[in-house]
Amino acid sequence: MSLLLSQIKYEWRLLLVATQFLTRIPVPQFTHYEPQWLHQSSRHFPAVGLLVGLLCALVFWLASSLFNPLVAAVMSTVFSIKLTGAFHEDGLADTCDGLGGGLTRARTLEIMKDSRLGTYGVLGLVSALLIKITLLASMPLSIALVALIIGHCASRLLSISLITMLPYGGEIEHAKAKPMAQQMTLLQGLISSGWLLMGMVLMLILFPATMRQIGIGHWLLALVLALVATDYMRRLLRRRLDGYTGDGLGATQQLSEVAIYAGLAATLPPLM
Repeated sequence: MSLLLSQIKYEWRLLLVATQFLTRIPVPQFTHYEPQWLHQSSRHFPAVGLLVGLLCALVFWLASSLFNPLVAAVMSTVFSIKLTGAFHEDGLADTCDGLGGGLTRARTLEIMKDSRLGTYGVLGLVSALLIKITLLASMPLSIALVALIIGHCASRLLSISLITMLPYGGEIEHAKAKPMAQQMTLLQGLISSGWLLMGMVLMLILFPATMRQIGIGHWLLALVLALVATDYMRRLLRRRLDGYTGDGLGATQQLSEVAIYAGLAATLPPLM
């Protein structure tokens, strides 16, 4: 029993580390910190996504009671950026700049380390934000809420899946989080998947009618599009950088989030 309680306490600490790393949400200070906690905390990144999604859905719901869906979508998106400190958006912009402007691996990594934002980064970031906002605004309110919650959770799971499939492709001495430049274990991947399963169960409890309203075709399309987006990033990062980087993971999260929204917002004929 004491061993189980000790493990639960340890996992809770890792969850706090993941929350501190991915968001601006205040967490209790640690009396001591061990570098490997950050790497191990990656299995709880989808849990942080679930929390972010719930908070963004709350903002969307509150804003929709006062404004039209477009304004609500903008306010929810701005809130998510504030909540996460534009952590993943920064990765998307740096990845677009690096892959768009670099012809060699060394030059690409050099551009990605540059704090200045270039044309490719601006265009990639603006395009992602516009597509996200437009897709969310096009959905019925209850479906948009489910999309936000599942989208944030699942996209972080898909993002960290690259850690299991690719070696680290950046320069370890310049990594934003050196402990993260390690491969994720299969067990950690299974734990991460459990958070998405928990999110789906939570949606069935909170939005039973909406979950019945969303057809199997929409869920399948969202899954296929998200997997295609993730695999595209996997192949692109392998070919251009010989592996993943922190910025590449951020870009993968953003693309897969957009893909999930696209699948749930698509107009599909009813399945016979």
